[in-house]
Amino acid sequence: MTYDFTSIIDRHGMDALAVDGLGDGWAPPAPKDGFDAIPMWVADMNFATVPTVTEALISRASHPTYGYYNVRDEYYDSIIRWHKERNGVCDLEKKNIAYQNGVLGGLLSAINSISSRGDKILLHSPTYIGFTNSLTNCGYSIVHSLLEKDDGGIWRMNFDDMEAKIAEHHIHIAVFCSPHNPTGRVWEKWEIERAMQIFEKYNVYVVSDEIWSDILLDGHRHIPTQSVSEDAKMRTVALYAPSKTFNLAGLIGAYHIIYNPWLMDRVERESSLSHYNSMNVLSMHALIGAYKSEGHKWVDELCETLSGNVKFACDYIDSHFDGVDVSHPEGTYMLFIDCKGYMEKHGVTLDDILQSGWDKGVIWQDGRPFHGDTHIRMNLALPLSRVKEAFDRLNKYVFNK
Repeated sequence: MTYDFTSIIDRHGMDALAVDGLGDGWAPPAPKDGFDAIPMWVADMNFATVPTVTEALISRASHPTYGYYNVRDEYYDSIIRWHKERNGVCDLEKKNIAYQNGVLGGLLSAINSISSRGDKILLHSPTYIGFTNSLTNCGYSIVHSLLEKDDGGIWRMNFDDMEAKIAEHHIHIAVFCSPHNPTGRVWEKWEIERAMQIFEKYNVYVVSDEIWSDILLDGHRHIPTQSVSEDAKMRTVALYAPSKTFNLAGLIGAYHIIYNPWLMDRVERESSLSHYNSMNVLSMHALIGAYKSEGHKWVDELCETLSGNVKFACDYIDSHFDGVDVSHPEGTYMLFIDCKGYMEKHGVTLDDILQSGWDKGVIWQDGRPFHGDTHIRMNLALPLSRVKEAFDRLNKYVFNK
């Protein structure tokens, strides 16, 4: 490989929530003495970003003025080129792109622009905790349509259930997560087409969170929601960011893609009301640096690395942890581990299992806020040596002690 995905980076003292935030508020507790923390909870990566990001930041920061600025055409050109080369999108123009401070802020701006507080929003469950918190905090009611595992252990949408709930609750907006967090499903084209046909039938607008669209495992391909039909293109707000792909969450910065001019006007108006949805000049240059040609090569190697980590972890669970079940994710770098069988067999609670891992430095995440009652969410974006160490500890101290 050209890039380094094996070195262990010490993030202590560098403002990293994943390690410096342990024991603070909603973060997991720090491990007991004798064990270092292996950060496998919050969804950022323990890899250095692509060098062109660092170079772009240093180059811009070396100029000693940081005043008001114009957004460079290169910012928009970089996004257009990225989506053409990664996702085969050939009709994207500058007028279809606008900045958002974050995907969740963009989601709320979109929903606020076409809904009223108290309206019911369709989401799939399991559900990303950020959706739950942001929507309920803003006064919306969530209606969940449960994802179900097929005979092959693959998470699937229940289209009949989706349609029934849309009709029953008079729903006119849905949040679609593609690839899906936390299950890691990369939806096939026919699945997106079927969902969008239901949304068209009931005039449901769609906010599609596609922040994970670059993190694809084992050769899976992302299908942009807006690409499956002309109607999907015009009823969807798609949200993207380089933050998950290139580990840039701390810099802040996302963007939406909207083809419908009326919808773009409404979302832009809603986004502007706080006078706070403004791009940071350094995050602009970070995106430009990330979306260079070198970024494509880096992401390809990242996905190869993550595919190996996921294979190791899933194989290890299947062969070592009786009563623990996991569906092999197709995208993202998160596992959604079901401990139901183990809990029933051994008479333990999910809290018992979580605490046992935390005590030994395996800092994984409670899956219940993601609507997984017996689940643990686990980040595998670490060097494989650290993943192996974590699973060795789980084997010795948690599941086979």
